Amino acid sequence: MSFRTLHDRGVIARYRSYLPVSENTPVISLNEGSTPLIHAPKLSARVGRGCEVFIKYEGLNPTGSFKDRGMTLALSKAIENGSKAVICASTGNTSAAAAAYAARASITCIVLLPAGKISFGKLAQAFMYGAKVVAIDGNFDDALRLVREIGETEPIAVVNSINPDRLQGQKTASFEIIEELGDAPDVHILPVGNAGNISAYWMGYEEFHSLKKSTRNPVMLGFQAAGSAPIYHNRVIEKPETVATAIRIGNPASWDKATRALQTSGGAIDIVTDEEILAAQFWLSSNEGIFVEPASAASIAGLFKSLDPAAGRAYDASRFPEGARIVCTVTGHGLKDPDVAKDQCGSVIAAKAERGEILRLIS
Repeated sequence: MSFRTLHDRGVIARYRSYLPVSENTPVISLNEGSTPLIHAPKLSARVGRGCEVFIKYEGLNPTGSFKDRGMTLALSKAIENGSKAVICASTGNTSAAAAAYAARASITCIVLLPAGKISFGKLAQAFMYGAKVVAIDGNFDDALRLVREIGETEPIAVVNSINPDRLQGQKTASFEIIEELGDAPDVHILPVGNAGNISAYWMGYEEFHSLKKSTRNPVMLGFQAAGSAPIYHNRVIEKPETVATAIRIGNPASWDKATRALQTSGGAIDIVTDEEILAAQFWLSSNEGIFVEPASAASIAGLFKSLDPAAGRAYDASRFPEGARIVCTVTGHGLKDPDVAKDQCGSVIAAKAERGEILRLIS
């Protein structure tokens, strides 16, 4: 067997028969996907009743977020259709993925970012991958409106999640989960910003269920940041605010698809505060050893909220079946936003380099 046969070449190579590609589609890949589904014993113990919690760690994709899954397909189809450039609006992760895959494809990438609202880690990625970065005076929703206008009039491929190829690529995460667990989980919990990811997961779950590759579909639970929660409040948020920049979106592009996923699955949308998000980010890092960016921690904060009888929950964890398998997607690596993490860190312990003083730190 050749190395090329053994080598994992990304989600299109792995799931070609389930994706809108043909023999003529050039595959632009960075070997994305195949991210670990990590059993979380301490989270499982917090849920109790024999339930098992798994973390789908999408921060281990090539550019550090789940966006790579959709971008491999979006760029491959853009090249197939003759595009010479791609454009996106971004809160950071989309810009990094678009720029990286455009570099791989040797085409121009233009990214529109809200001025002063992007973490430096993500901004640095866009620059280093060679994107042409434009900072606009406005938020993500303003940037996306401008990108839509350009896409309607110019021969430039829009690679935001309004591009249906993006969701097709992102649905492969649910395929991986089913293949690893042997079935769909009972419950799947995700952060919700532009709502493309929860929509894509549901698309994948429904597809594999229809093909009898799973026996059920999971209950889908989505969590938005309290200051950026248009689906929860059922209204556009003109000036969304949250420390979780990746989900700081006031008018989600996939709102309708996400609502359908939530309703059809018997799930719910809820909110978590910035304080709850940051506490969950630190808890996950210091207890399970998984470092994620703040937006990712919304799913963990959401799980904690569902367990808290005093929290005014949209979905009560007592409804989880005994022995349920629960998957929490964490969408981006913690190094995407190191400044927020830095603010939570303790100070370096000052001590003389003496063995006794160091050993006293062990407790």
